[in-house]
Amino acid sequence: RGGSTRPAGRATSARPGPARAATAKTPAKTAAPRRPAPVKGPAKAPVKGPAKAPHAPAGRPVAVGPMRLQRALARAGIASRRAAEEMIAAGRVTVNGTVAVLGQTVDPARDQVLLDGAPVARPVAAEWLVLHKPAGVMTTRDDPDGRRTVFDLVPKRPGLTYVGRLDLMTEGVLLLTTDGEAAHRLTHPSREVERTYVALVRGNAPAAVRAVRQGVELEDGIVRAVSAEAYALGGRRWEFEITLTEGRTREVRRVCEVLGLEVERLVRIAFGPIRIGDLPVGASRPLTTTELRALDALVRMPARSRDEGFDDYRGEY
Repeated sequence: RGGSTRPAGRATSARPGPARAATAKTPAKTAAPRRPAPVKGPAKAPVKGPAKAPHAPAGRPVAVGPMRLQRALARAGIASRRAAEEMIAAGRVTVNGTVAVLGQTVDPARDQVLLDGAPVARPVAAEWLVLHKPAGVMTTRDDPDGRRTVFDLVPKRPGLTYVGRLDLMTEGVLLLTTDGEAAHRLTHPSREVERTYVALVRGNAPAAVRAVRQGVELEDGIVRAVSAEAYALGGRRWEFEITLTEGRTREVRRVCEVLGLEVERLVRIAFGPIRIGDLPVGASRPLTTTELRALDALVRMPARSRDEGFDDYRGEY
């Protein structure tokens, strides 16, 4: 191992033709007399059929199968999911000519959805990105102090949200998606999705490894690592690798503080099956088919524990 954490960041002119010989002019022919133009009747208005929904944005696959109405509106780029719920509650949305209700399920391929009488575009399939978040970038939609946010680094997409937070100075894997329900499930503690971090620290890292494997008590409960390792870098500096199944606020930094480790740098190298690899700092990429399948399996997997109140959970990490 080297002296830094492993996940550091590893754009016809036309040609003239041959000259033609001059030819003698032929006498002009006498023009034939014109026939009178036919008398036209009044223009008929075109017959309009039922309104058709606009197509999904070019290059983006449409969503397939039934879904909640508010999700369909959000995926169509109409508004955020919460704003879509407000539109439905206000009676502005109809499905097949009937005023919609909250929680209603629609099949965008078969049902006609109108907002204020206008057809709604077909919703697009959920998008997933992984960003190599740099230090000094906020994990938030807007920052009142004008600092850069993760949304300044990724393509603009309606309904895009982050899957769990990384604090200001923490780097590494940050997932973003337009599937808010999946994001909620992946970050809920009951899912126990593994997150792996590598910290560059000073202090007694081997002792910290032993302690965190047994369990470290913080003010909001005991933290027990799934795995923990320490690798010497020289000069009392260590690479401290830890895998957890929760995402409490500043959890790794607080664990290090309790164990007497001074953190110089902290990088999340994996979230579930998604690893940072050689993705440069500040860059993002779509997830691969294999990664999407692995995430889908996690989303569909039954919750392992602490599932009470799942639908009301709104924790941020």
